[in-house]
Amino acid sequence: MAELMEDFGRRPSLRTGAVPPTRVTALSSTSSTRSSSTCTRGVIVPISSRTLPLGVFSSLRRPRDDEPMSDPLIWHRLQFAFTVIYHYLFPQLTMGLALLIVILKAVGLRTGDRRWDAAARFWIRIFGINFAFGVVTGIPMEFQFGTNWAGFSRFAGGVVGQTLAMEGMFAFFLESSFLGLLVFGERRLSRRGHFLAALALFFGSWLSGYFIVCTNAFLQHPAGQTLNAGGTLELADFWAFVLNPWALAQYAHTMMAAVVTAAFVMAAVGAWYGLLGKHSDQAARFLRVGTLAGLIASVAVAFPTGDQQAKLVARHQPVTLAAMEGRFASERMAGIVLIGQPNVREKRLDNPVVVPGFLSFLAYGTFHSNVRGLNEFPPDVWPDNIELLYYAFHVMAGLGTLLILLMALAVLFDLRGRLTASRPLLWALLLAFPFPYIATTAGWMTAELGRQPWLVYGLLRTAAGASPAVHSGTVLFTLIGFAGLYFVLGILFLFMIGREIAHGPEPPEGTGEATHG
Repeated sequence: MAELMEDFGRRPSLRTGAVPPTRVTALSSTSSTRSSSTCTRGVIVPISSRTLPLGVFSSLRRPRDDEPMSDPLIWHRLQFAFTVIYHYLFPQLTMGLALLIVILKAVGLRTGDRRWDAAARFWIRIFGINFAFGVVTGIPMEFQFGTNWAGFSRFAGGVVGQTLAMEGMFAFFLESSFLGLLVFGERRLSRRGHFLAALALFFGSWLSGYFIVCTNAFLQHPAGQTLNAGGTLELADFWAFVLNPWALAQYAHTMMAAVVTAAFVMAAVGAWYGLLGKHSDQAARFLRVGTLAGLIASVAVAFPTGDQQAKLVARHQPVTLAAMEGRFASERMAGIVLIGQPNVREKRLDNPVVVPGFLSFLAYGTFHSNVRGLNEFPPDVWPDNIELLYYAFHVMAGLGTLLILLMALAVLFDLRGRLTASRPLLWALLLAFPFPYIATTAGWMTAELGRQPWLVYGLLRTAAGASPAVHSGTVLFTLIGFAGLYFVLGILFLFMIGREIAHGPEPPEGTGEATHG
């Protein structure tokens, strides 16, 4: 989803066209020697750096202080970052709600209690609105691969185009078709048939998520590709590409985070009704399902999925791990930083609060493992905005911890039958629903900033992937247009969601319950 979302600050600027078409710039993680490389089935094969033209090295420079804002690359990156961050506000809720709707329908089918069906019907309407806005905001990103990132599309399109096409042809149409059955077909289908439609919607939604995550995982850890005679990538091993270990770990982590978002939204709506004294039966149901699912998913985001993702970063992107922790010097028994301020100019972390040994353990499984610092790597392969990467990672981790604690407290109160009566805790659940959105945004920023300065890690630098013919004025013009359009869409979305929440869940069929109250 966020395959090109990157910071638009400082960067090494390898100009488009500096690398000859049959070569890609690569760099060993253990040496500062740069080399051209070919790639066979995902393995980088070095070629002597003497074959490179002299201009490659002279173009590796940081822009002067008076030129960055006129560099089109900055605006290309900013526009994609803006559009993808805005877009992902919608899919994360739909993917999480898809699972929760299945749970509501399954409990209703098993117990025969139609109040569960009424709860599912309410969240299907929320899902439908969210899905529509996700489609509208997702379409521009596909076009940006051609308009803003022509170099990337030309170089890697033969690989990433496979999963992007499958997402559109299979997963998206499966998801949208069964959404129509859920919204309009409940009275024409049996209860079991409607449940199966919800299950198919869940499958389509999560399959769509896998194809997108698989695409992004290729950018983080290329697998299954080969470099052809024309200097572009093509798919050599489909299953190595689709079953990329990075994709499997990233997918589990991403989907659990989506469930956290949906669970917090469901709990927040239940808390809102509880505070107003309306829809009390459904409020208690939303709170119970939301808090329990939220606790399980938020723990799973940290362990095992987050733990596995961190170990992959440590193994394959050690320079990224060092930047995430603001670590410049290598160290055994390396501590994990709770708070501190990265001082890149002085190459140190100011005012750190550290838990000794934990970073070595979390990254490599033993307290005595050596964690390499940034000083061991050439500066031209450092992530190009270490400060923003560091803070994004710590915002994600800090919020994730708080979400676990809040959900654990809410579940404890619910088990004791005191949750709906605890107004302070209901207020906390209501006000906390933006935090999962912030945490997932910070998580994607961590992934994408950490990959810099590479667009395809180790194979293609970000600067070489942009469209050289599109100048700054054009990109800024479209960025302003997107900002205005998305502002209007945001207002419309809030109005439509607010109207549904104000209307509330409909009473179960065959009952005489009032709609409100």
